[in-house]
Amino acid sequence: MSKWPDDDVILYDGVCIFCSRWVRFVIARDTTRRFRFTPIQSDYGTRLAKTFGIDPEDPDTNAVVHGGVAFMKSDAALTVLSHLPGWRWTRALFTVPKPLRDAVYSLIARNRYRIFGKYETCFVPDADMRARVLE
Repeated sequence: MSKWPDDDVILYDGVCIFCSRWVRFVIARDTTRRFRFTPIQSDYGTRLAKTFGIDPEDPDTNAVVHGGVAFMKSDAALTVLSHLPGWRWTRALFTVPKPLRDAVYSLIARNRYRIFGKYETCFVPDADMRARVLE
C-alpha cells in the first residue's frame, strides 16, 4: 500500500453512474463530513490514480486514502462503509477472504457501464457536494 499526503479522499470514476451514486450514498451518510472526493478524470484524481497504479483511462477500481494509506477494491469500499455512522457492522466483512471479496468487486467493476450506464461527462455535484470535491 502506498502513502499519500491527503487523508480520507475517495477516488472514483466520475462518468460511471454506479460510482457517482456511491459518492452520493457516502455523502448522505457521512454526517461528520470526514470524506472528500475526487473524480479520476480530474487533474488531482489522475495524479492520485497514477500514483497507485490505476489506469485513469480504464479504471478498474475506486480507492480511498485513509490513514495515509491507499485501499483499493473491496478494502476501499469496506474501509469507507466501516467509518460511516451506523455502518460499523461492515467491519465484520473483512473476515471474508480478500480474494473472494475482490472477485465479486471486480465482476461488478468490469460490468458497471453495461449494468448501470455511463455519463457523457463527469456528473456535476450540487453546491454542498462541490465543497468536498478535490480537483
